[in-house]
Amino acid sequence: MLPDRSFFYRLAEAAKAETLPRFRAGIDVVNKEAMGFDPVTEGDRAAEEAIRALIEAEFPDHGILGEEHGNVGLDREHVWVIDPIDGTRAFISGVPVWGTLIGLQKNGRATMGLIDQPFTGERYFADGNGATYSGPDGERRLKVRDCGDLSNAILFTTSPHLFVGDELAKYREIESQVRLFRYGCDCYAYALLAAGHIDLVIENSLKPYDVGGIIPVVEQAGGIMTTWDGGRPEMGGTIIAAGSRAVYQQALAVLSR
Repeated sequence: MLPDRSFFYRLAEAAKAETLPRFRAGIDVVNKEAMGFDPVTEGDRAAEEAIRALIEAEFPDHGILGEEHGNVGLDREHVWVIDPIDGTRAFISGVPVWGTLIGLQKNGRATMGLIDQPFTGERYFADGNGATYSGPDGERRLKVRDCGDLSNAILFTTSPHLFVGDELAKYREIESQVRLFRYGCDCYAYALLAAGHIDLVIENSLKPYDVGGIIPVVEQAGGIMTTWDGGRPEMGGTIIAAGSRAVYQQALAVLSR
Protein backbone atom coordinates (compact mmCIF):
# COMPACT_ATOMS: atom_id res chain seq x y z
CA MET A 1 0.00 0.00 0.00
CA LEU A 2 1.22 3.49 -0.89
CA PRO A 3 0.19 6.80 0.67
CA ASP A 4 -2.47 8.96 -0.94
CA ARG A 5 -3.07 12.69 -0.88
CA SER A 6 -4.95 12.49 2.39
CA PHE A 7 -1.92 11.00 4.12
CA PHE A 8 0.41 13.66 2.72
CA TYR A 9 -2.05 16.28 3.94
CA ARG A 10 -2.08 14.66 7.39
CA LEU A 11 1.70 15.00 7.46
CA ALA A 12 1.41 18.64 6.42
CA GLU A 13 -1.15 19.34 9.13
CA ALA A 14 1.08 17.73 11.76
CA ALA A 15 4.00 19.91 10.66
CA LYS A 16 1.81 23.01 10.47
CA ALA A 17 0.75 22.53 14.09
CA GLU A 18 4.41 22.95 15.05
CA THR A 19 5.57 25.60 12.58
CA LEU A 20 2.73 28.08 12.18
CA PRO A 21 2.32 29.02 15.87
CA ARG A 22 6.04 29.85 15.91
CA PHE A 23 5.99 31.95 12.72
CA ARG A 24 6.29 35.69 13.44
CA ALA A 25 6.05 34.83 17.12
CA GLY A 26 9.64 35.24 18.34
CA ILE A 27 11.58 31.98 18.34
CA ASP A 28 14.82 30.46 19.52
CA VAL A 29 17.38 30.12 16.74
CA VAL A 30 20.43 27.84 16.85
CA ASN A 31 23.24 28.28 14.33
CA LYS A 32 24.28 24.92 12.82
CA GLU A 33 27.21 26.29 10.81
CA ALA A 34 30.48 27.09 12.63
CA MET A 35 31.89 29.19 9.79
CA GLY A 36 28.70 30.95 8.70
CA PHE A 37 25.01 31.23 9.47
CA ASP A 38 22.81 28.13 9.03
CA PRO A 39 19.90 28.60 11.41
CA VAL A 40 17.62 25.91 12.75
CA THR A 41 14.57 26.64 14.85
CA GLU A 42 12.70 24.60 17.42
CA GLY A 43 9.93 24.48 14.81
CA ASP A 44 12.19 22.57 12.40
CA ARG A 45 12.88 19.87 14.92
CA ALA A 46 9.34 19.57 16.27
CA ALA A 47 7.78 19.49 12.79
CA GLU A 48 10.10 16.75 11.58
CA GLU A 49 9.42 14.70 14.71
CA ALA A 50 5.68 14.99 14.06
CA ILE A 51 6.04 13.93 10.42
CA ARG A 52 8.31 11.01 11.25
CA ALA A 53 5.98 9.73 13.96
CA LEU A 54 3.09 9.43 11.50
CA ILE A 55 5.23 7.79 8.81
CA GLU A 56 6.71 5.28 11.27
CA ALA A 57 3.21 4.38 12.48
CA GLU A 58 1.64 3.98 9.02
CA PHE A 59 4.61 2.80 6.92
CA PRO A 60 7.13 1.17 9.26
CA ASP A 61 8.89 -0.58 6.37
CA HIS A 62 9.74 2.72 4.64
CA GLY A 63 13.02 4.56 5.06
CA ILE A 64 13.32 8.20 6.10
CA LEU A 65 15.83 10.86 5.06
CA GLY A 66 15.38 13.93 7.25
CA GLU A 67 17.22 17.19 7.76
CA GLU A 68 17.07 17.38 11.53
CA HIS A 69 16.92 13.84 12.93
CA GLY A 70 19.07 11.64 10.75
CA ASN A 71 18.35 8.85 8.31
CA VAL A 72 16.84 5.39 8.57
CA GLY A 73 16.70 2.65 5.93
CA LEU A 74 17.96 4.57 2.92
CA ASP A 75 18.45 1.26 1.07
CA ARG A 76 14.74 0.41 1.24
CA GLU A 77 12.43 0.48 -1.78
CA HIS A 78 10.45 3.46 -0.47
CA VAL A 79 12.17 6.36 1.29
CA TRP A 80 10.57 9.55 2.59
CA VAL A 81 12.55 12.78 2.21
CA ILE A 82 11.66 15.51 4.71
CA ASP A 83 12.58 19.18 5.05
CA PRO A 84 10.35 20.49 7.85
CA ILE A 85 11.13 24.16 7.14
CA ASP A 86 12.78 24.88 3.82
CA GLY A 87 13.75 28.53 3.91
CA THR A 88 14.55 28.90 7.59
CA ARG A 89 16.03 32.35 6.97
CA ALA A 90 12.72 33.46 5.51
CA PHE A 91 10.90 31.84 8.43
CA ILE A 92 12.87 33.67 11.09
CA SER A 93 12.52 36.92 9.09
CA GLY A 94 8.73 36.68 8.92
CA VAL A 95 8.62 36.21 5.14
CA PRO A 96 6.01 33.62 4.01
CA VAL A 97 8.04 31.92 1.27
CA TRP A 98 9.29 29.05 3.44
CA GLY A 99 7.61 25.69 3.19
CA THR A 100 7.43 22.14 4.46
CA LEU A 101 8.75 19.69 1.86
CA ILE A 102 7.70 16.05 1.97
CA GLY A 103 8.76 13.65 -0.77
CA LEU A 104 8.56 9.93 -1.41
CA GLN A 105 11.13 8.04 -3.46
CA LYS A 106 10.83 4.60 -5.02
CA ASN A 107 14.17 2.91 -5.68
CA GLY A 108 15.93 6.27 -5.46
CA ARG A 109 13.61 8.17 -7.79
CA ALA A 110 11.27 10.92 -6.57
CA THR A 111 7.68 9.85 -7.28
CA MET A 112 5.37 11.82 -4.96
CA GLY A 113 5.84 15.18 -3.29
CA LEU A 114 4.30 18.08 -1.41
CA ILE A 115 5.26 21.73 -1.03
CA ASP A 116 3.17 23.15 1.82
CA GLN A 117 3.01 26.82 2.80
CA PRO A 118 0.95 26.96 6.01
CA PHE A 119 0.70 30.75 6.36
CA THR A 120 -0.78 31.31 2.91
CA GLY A 121 -2.69 28.04 3.06
CA GLU A 122 -1.26 26.76 -0.23
CA ARG A 123 -0.40 23.18 -1.10
CA TYR A 124 1.33 21.95 -4.24
CA PHE A 125 1.04 18.17 -4.46
CA ALA A 126 2.20 15.51 -6.93
CA ASP A 127 0.65 12.05 -6.64
CA GLY A 128 2.69 10.20 -9.25
CA ASN A 129 0.34 10.96 -12.13
CA GLY A 130 -0.04 14.73 -12.01
CA ALA A 131 0.26 17.79 -9.81
CA THR A 132 -2.43 19.89 -8.16
CA TYR A 133 -2.75 23.19 -6.31
CA SER A 134 -5.09 23.85 -3.42
CA GLY A 135 -5.28 27.16 -1.62
CA PRO A 136 -7.19 30.40 -1.09
CA ASP A 137 -8.19 30.61 -4.76
CA GLY A 138 -9.50 27.07 -5.03
CA GLU A 139 -8.09 23.86 -6.45
CA ARG A 140 -6.70 23.17 -9.91
CA ARG A 141 -4.21 21.11 -11.88
CA LEU A 142 -0.71 22.52 -11.97
CA LYS A 143 0.80 23.20 -15.37
CA VAL A 144 4.03 24.98 -16.24
CA ARG A 145 4.03 27.61 -18.95
CA ASP A 146 6.13 27.92 -22.11
CA CYS A 147 7.54 31.42 -22.46
CA GLY A 148 9.26 30.40 -25.69
CA ASP A 149 12.74 31.77 -25.17
CA LEU A 150 15.24 32.62 -22.45
CA SER A 151 14.86 36.30 -23.30
CA ASN A 152 11.20 36.09 -22.20
CA ALA A 153 11.88 34.16 -19.01
CA ILE A 154 11.38 35.10 -15.37
CA LEU A 155 14.29 33.69 -13.34
CA PHE A 156 14.48 33.06 -9.61
CA THR A 157 17.33 32.10 -7.31
CA THR A 158 17.54 32.19 -3.52
CA SER A 159 20.55 34.52 -3.58
CA PRO A 160 23.33 35.27 -6.07
CA HIS A 161 25.66 35.49 -3.08
CA LEU A 162 25.53 31.68 -2.85
CA PHE A 163 27.41 31.41 -6.15
CA VAL A 164 31.18 31.91 -6.34
CA GLY A 165 33.80 31.72 -9.08
CA ASP A 166 32.79 29.90 -12.24
CA GLU A 167 29.31 29.14 -10.91
CA LEU A 168 28.69 32.85 -10.32
CA ALA A 169 29.92 33.73 -13.83
CA LYS A 170 27.54 31.20 -15.38
CA TYR A 171 24.62 32.37 -13.30
CA ARG A 172 25.26 36.04 -14.15
CA GLU A 173 25.48 35.19 -17.86
CA ILE A 174 22.00 33.68 -17.75
CA GLU A 175 20.67 36.45 -15.54
CA SER A 176 21.81 39.03 -18.09
CA GLN A 177 19.68 37.37 -20.78
CA VAL A 178 16.30 36.96 -19.06
CA ARG A 179 13.39 39.38 -18.99
CA LEU A 180 13.14 39.55 -15.19
CA PHE A 181 15.00 38.08 -12.23
CA ARG A 182 14.08 37.91 -8.57
CA TYR A 183 15.77 36.66 -5.40
CA GLY A 184 14.84 35.07 -2.10
CA CYS A 185 11.93 32.66 -2.55
CA ASP A 186 13.51 29.35 -1.49
CA CYS A 187 11.16 26.42 -2.24
CA TYR A 188 8.31 28.78 -3.13
CA ALA A 189 10.08 29.62 -6.40
CA TYR A 190 9.64 26.01 -7.56
CA ALA A 191 5.97 26.14 -6.61
CA LEU A 192 5.56 29.29 -8.72
CA LEU A 193 7.29 27.55 -11.62
CA ALA A 194 5.00 24.51 -11.37
CA ALA A 195 1.99 26.83 -11.30
CA GLY A 196 3.07 28.59 -14.49
CA HIS A 197 3.94 31.96 -12.98
CA ILE A 198 7.71 31.91 -13.59
CA ASP A 199 9.99 30.06 -16.00
CA LEU A 200 13.38 29.23 -14.50
CA VAL A 201 15.01 28.46 -11.14
CA ILE A 202 18.78 28.09 -10.78
CA GLU A 203 20.39 27.05 -7.48
CA ASN A 204 23.50 25.43 -6.03
CA SER A 205 24.63 23.74 -2.81
CA LEU A 206 21.29 21.96 -2.32
CA LYS A 207 20.89 18.85 -0.19
CA PRO A 208 18.65 15.86 -1.00
CA TYR A 209 16.01 17.08 1.46
CA ASP A 210 15.94 20.48 -0.29
CA VAL A 211 14.65 18.88 -3.49
CA GLY A 212 12.94 15.62 -2.49
CA GLY A 213 9.46 17.08 -2.16
CA ILE A 214 9.91 19.50 -5.06
CA ILE A 215 11.02 17.24 -7.93
CA PRO A 216 7.68 15.42 -8.39
CA VAL A 217 5.70 18.68 -8.28
CA VAL A 218 7.82 20.31 -10.99
CA GLU A 219 8.02 17.21 -13.19
CA GLN A 220 4.36 16.25 -12.91
CA ALA A 221 3.32 19.80 -13.74
CA GLY A 222 5.21 19.35 -17.01
CA GLY A 223 8.49 20.97 -16.01
CA ILE A 224 12.10 19.85 -16.18
CA MET A 225 14.44 19.60 -13.18
CA THR A 226 18.02 18.33 -13.34
CA THR A 227 21.53 19.05 -12.15
CA TRP A 228 23.64 21.50 -14.15
CA ASP A 229 25.16 18.60 -16.09
CA GLY A 230 21.75 17.24 -17.03
CA GLY A 231 21.63 14.44 -14.45
CA ARG A 232 18.86 13.39 -12.08
CA PRO A 233 18.38 15.92 -9.25
CA GLU A 234 17.50 13.64 -6.30
CA MET A 235 20.87 14.12 -4.59
CA GLY A 236 20.76 17.91 -4.86
CA GLY A 237 23.89 19.90 -5.68
CA THR A 238 23.63 22.36 -8.57
CA ILE A 239 20.00 22.44 -9.76
CA ILE A 240 18.09 23.91 -12.68
CA ALA A 241 14.30 23.80 -13.06
CA ALA A 242 12.48 25.11 -16.11
CA GLY A 243 8.96 25.28 -17.44
CA SER A 244 9.86 24.68 -21.08
CA ARG A 245 12.35 22.53 -22.94
CA ALA A 246 13.63 25.48 -24.99
CA VAL A 247 14.45 27.64 -21.96
CA TYR A 248 15.97 24.64 -20.19
CA GLN A 249 18.26 23.88 -23.13
CA GLN A 250 19.36 27.51 -23.49
CA ALA A 251 20.22 27.82 -19.79
CA LEU A 252 21.82 24.38 -19.61
CA ALA A 253 24.12 25.23 -22.49
CA VAL A 254 25.67 27.85 -20.23
CA LEU A 255 25.57 25.92 -16.94
CA SER A 256 27.09 22.73 -18.36
CA ARG A 257 30.10 24.39 -19.98
